Amino acid sequence: MLCLTSCMGWSGNKARPTDAQQSTQSFYEFTINDINGSPVSFSKFKGKKVLVVNVASKCGYTPQYKSLQALHEQYGEQLAVVGFPANNFLNQEPGSQKEIAAFCKKNYGVTFTIFEKISVKGKDQHPLYQWLSQKEKNGWNDKAPSWNFSKYLIDEQGQLLHFFGPSVDPLDKLILNHLK
Repeated sequence: MLCLTSCMGWSGNKARPTDAQQSTQSFYEFTINDINGSPVSFSKFKGKKVLVVNVASKCGYTPQYKSLQALHEQYGEQLAVVGFPANNFLNQEPGSQKEIAAFCKKNYGVTFTIFEKISVKGKDQHPLYQWLSQKEKNGWNDKAPSWNFSKYLIDEQGQLLHFFGPSVDPLDKLILNHLK
């Protein structure tokens, strides 16, 4: 099922105010299993920007995997692209971990880190997405994903820098300008 105009969600972006409070928890405190079940400590991302994206295999935005992979290949020294499969929007990521990994590799040649499937909103929202979308935890942002392929940019110090809606392509200048 493809995303329809009514399900695209908010497409704007939101940046950390210059006077934002420091977050109460560090991005680097998280450890989450990758798609193969191996734990990944986010402390490994220290010194790099990180683009956190909730992904899905059956969405109109799914072709953004190609742009995410290109971003990873071009800016991998300074940016970590990380994908979090989520089935929160119209059952657009119903697959198992193994099926998701195979889909990403076969269709888009994904080599950036894909994590285990999680919930990015609602009562069972994963703690990482609580941190990303609750200003009392991240210091300024209260915007949760409005649809698949919402993007959060973390700076080199582990602070949430920016939120981009799902319609912002990963290779858009709105994102690239933060990498120069």
